[in-house]
Amino acid sequence: MATKKKSQSQINVYSLSGEVVHKADLPTVFHASYRPDVIRKAVVAEEANKRQPYGASPRAGVKHSVSTWGKGRGVARVQRLAQGAKGAESPNNVGGRRAFPPKVDRDWSMKVNRKERILARLSALAALSNMDMVKARGHQFSDELTLPVVFEDAVEKLDTTAGVLKALQSIGLEADVDRAKDSKNVRPGKGKMRGRRYKSARSLLIVVSDKEAPIFKGAHNLAGVEIVAPEQLNTGTLAPGGAAGRLAVFSEAALNKVREW
Repeated sequence: MATKKKSQSQINVYSLSGEVVHKADLPTVFHASYRPDVIRKAVVAEEANKRQPYGASPRAGVKHSVSTWGKGRGVARVQRLAQGAKGAESPNNVGGRRAFPPKVDRDWSMKVNRKERILARLSALAALSNMDMVKARGHQFSDELTLPVVFEDAVEKLDTTAGVLKALQSIGLEADVDRAKDSKNVRPGKGKMRGRRYKSARSLLIVVSDKEAPIFKGAHNLAGVEIVAPEQLNTGTLAPGGAAGRLAVFSEAALNKVREW
């Protein structure tokens, strides 16, 4: 069932030094109803569509010279090595083939209705302005900030990590970057041997108006931080893992583009 979120009607626009330059009206898309079920459905589909097909070799586990002894010997009628008595190749034997191995031709993709996909994105976008939901995701920031955080357009011209970090420190957002940096640890399980050894928390989502803005170079090295343009926003970016309420930073120009949705 759709629910309405309490959200402020105006937000502060901050300078790079952390001062409030002026106030701006919050776009109407930030007042959309909160639909966690639709958000979750869209995120699961996005993640499924990113999966790379994989499968076992057709010859895996069946590269032996085997034969069966047949019945009448008082032993299991499994395939055995031709030059010995050890069972081989059968799924219940050590070193044997898998019973139902993954196939490369399996279709992992999932479909979501167009209107549901749009509703999920708008709902996840609206959750960015809800302070309780942002805190529930574990983000750390000052209670005096208005959400989403909006900087003047000069933020898009920051081309160094030090410059971006200084702007974030001016309004107290560096704590969330440090949280993501400190959360980096070794992944449990076999994933650590398959190119994804480390995992860490998500931090800020920075939205700028131009995909070629210098801040893409300046902020990409900050732990857990993602930089996107408004046209690149999707449900998975706004609500990682299906949990809405990500801490977001907009440039004023990017906010005006979202206002047109």
